[in-house]
Amino acid sequence: MDITRATQNATRRGNPDWFSGTVWQDPIVEPPAPSRARAARVAFEPGARTAWHTHPLGQTLHVLQGVGHVQTKGGPVQAIRAGDTVYIPPNEKHWHGATPTHGMVHLAIHEFDGERHVTWMEKVTDEEYAVAPTG
Repeated sequence: MDITRATQNATRRGNPDWFSGTVWQDPIVEPPAPSRARAARVAFEPGARTAWHTHPLGQTLHVLQGVGHVQTKGGPVQAIRAGDTVYIPPNEKHWHGATPTHGMVHLAIHEFDGERHVTWMEKVTDEEYAVAPTG
């Protein structure tokens, strides 16, 4: 058994190549092989969002607080709220983040395939982000 104390992993600012706006990440779990699980608590300030990206083995998001948006490429922008869980299938291009007026915090859970756990792509444009969500 290994216990990671809250003081062992500092909160880090999201990489500006991967995020627009201010995003804070707290790693939760990145265990050694053979485990493939990865998880982080991610806090988006209002207006912040990820760039388009994919995960080779999919991703699950569980919203802890606030209101956000999520979209798969070519699909509608969807509203997500505290208590909602989103599953994104393997290699599906998507983005997620806060609304323009509300912050959002979610758990991001995905698996490492031995080579990568995410492929980052272009940033979500202001025009893409401004589309009104459904849901």
